[in-house]
Amino acid sequence: MTPTPESSHRIRCHLGQLLEANGMTMTELSQRTGITMANLSILKNNKAKAARFSSLTAICDALGCTPGELFTIDRR
Repeated sequence: MTPTPESSHRIRCHLGQLLEANGMTMTELSQRTGITMANLSILKNNKAKAARFSSLTAICDALGCTPGELFTIDRR
């Protein structure tokens, strides 16, 4: 079976849950990190194909989390 673009990777982003746990909006995260709302939305909705380490560092710093809390991988 050929994977569709949406299912071509098994990494899941938990940005929405972390925002909620921190009582933060996407707008506030965007302002704190300098990352556009569009790019944050792509991450939040698991549509990203890549992410810069500098962006991930900024997100983790703003949310007080680690990359392991921000992302998980679905087991097959």
